[in-house]
Amino acid sequence: MNESRAVEAKGPGRQSERKVILASSLGTIFEWYDFYLYGLLATIISAQFFSGVNETTGFIFALGAFAAGFAVRPFGALVFGRVGDLVGRKYTFLVTMGLMGLATFLVGVLPNYAAIGVAAPILLVLLRLLQGLALGGEYGGAATYVAEHAPEGKRGLFTSFIQTTATLGLFAALLVVIAVRYALGEEAFAAWGWRIPFLVSVILLGVSLWIRMQLEESPVFKRMKEQGTTSKAPLTEAFGQWANLKWVLVALLGAVAGQAVVWYTGQFYALFFLEKTLKVDGATANILIAIALMIGTPFFIIFGWLSDKIGRKPIIMAGCALAALTYFPAFQMLTAAANPAMAEAQRSAAVRVIADPDNCSFQFDPIGGNKFEGSGCDIAKSTLAKAGVSYSAVIREARSGEPARVEIGSTKLNAPDPWRLPEEERAGAIQQFRETLIAATSEAGYPAAADPKAINKPLVVAILFYLVLLVTMVYGPIAALLVELFPSRIRYSAMSLPYHIGNGWFGGFLPTTAFAMVAATGNIYYGLWYPVVVAVLTLIVGLLFLPETFRRPIDQ
Repeated sequence: MNESRAVEAKGPGRQSERKVILASSLGTIFEWYDFYLYGLLATIISAQFFSGVNETTGFIFALGAFAAGFAVRPFGALVFGRVGDLVGRKYTFLVTMGLMGLATFLVGVLPNYAAIGVAAPILLVLLRLLQGLALGGEYGGAATYVAEHAPEGKRGLFTSFIQTTATLGLFAALLVVIAVRYALGEEAFAAWGWRIPFLVSVILLGVSLWIRMQLEESPVFKRMKEQGTTSKAPLTEAFGQWANLKWVLVALLGAVAGQAVVWYTGQFYALFFLEKTLKVDGATANILIAIALMIGTPFFIIFGWLSDKIGRKPIIMAGCALAALTYFPAFQMLTAAANPAMAEAQRSAAVRVIADPDNCSFQFDPIGGNKFEGSGCDIAKSTLAKAGVSYSAVIREARSGEPARVEIGSTKLNAPDPWRLPEEERAGAIQQFRETLIAATSEAGYPAAADPKAINKPLVVAILFYLVLLVTMVYGPIAALLVELFPSRIRYSAMSLPYHIGNGWFGGFLPTTAFAMVAATGNIYYGLWYPVVVAVLTLIVGLLFLPETFRRPIDQ
């Protein structure tokens, strides 16, 4: 019996299909809202929970805690995927929703670093881990549930509504954050108002749980239970047999990895880039992203519908190819539109650090105690990094033993080498150089913050919309593709793991990795190499090995 006949036999009409999509989508929106609040407030959370380290390291730590939730998503996929294939789709994602809601509420009442010291970031990371476990079990259940209700020829369209939930959850979180920010003002919001979006999630949790409890089990899973064909060991069958494992690997490398980095670059790295690198104030950056998301979100459904006509593979591959080709020019255009003074300064007064490579450290401190004051090179690079000034490190021109120097256009400044100075003079010399360097960059036109009046907001929104459009191309058809790749008896487990390795690891670690790459090199665009390389990898593997699935029956 094909799936359309299976659905018909169970008797759902159009209203039932709408109910399935609405209930599944609302619940998933809530989970994404919870998960992404942290990402939106990373700068404030950095100050609240990681204030014991320097600013740059604290921000990377905050992104690391954001990524911690992604790190455990594959483990959530294994745990809850197994339960979903054994017990059922519906009850599994009720449990995951409850866990997510509880963890989010607790973040809202968690004392900060000033109150309880190092226990604060530890507890924060633990709550992020709980959120990640819950999310690892949510997506596969929702996507499988909707796909198993969809008629033949409409799975891309039906599951595309689930694909909108991540963006709608982010959009909902943006709206709440913007509303609270404007109601309280920046000072109060940064001090305590940031907790409100976390606390109100408990209301959303109650509504979402009530709606999902009205649903029945998936017709495909019901039939498997009735016929006794459910898997007794879904994890062993999915990942212990090469016939299934090879498709898990193809799905990961040939589809999901590229989809993940395109998604997180377009929706998160772009936001962090605006706020942290281009120094656009948080409220404005949130509004610009929200507008782009609002315009772009319908394209998830458009590309999902289109994938029912021409296939999943060509749309996803095209999105990866466009991302790899256009990310660098797109982000350079974003700089010129959002902070034209910075773009002009980079063009007219490029900054170079010329030093002996043996005296230059890697500019990321995982412990947070390194002030990078051991050499003139370290002092110069750390000062520029903290000021958000893009620079290039030219080490081949320096002669061994020469002091490091910074060139800002035609201006040249020699950095002090602490080991050359008497101990009592070192701190003063370092501070004086830092102040002189910052003054020189300011005189060269490097702004301390983006001028709100100079931001070309229509162009910024257009660029952000383009980045979101690439997200919709790769993400709109992905759920249908993953559902169709695997047999129904192991579908929840088999599709969840590659999805959450791809999105949890390749995507979730993107902001942290990209900003660490920027901190290490000084080039504000260098972090884009990460998504570009992964997108090219997916393009190659996908073109060679990924099958087209849009005509496959899924009730097998």
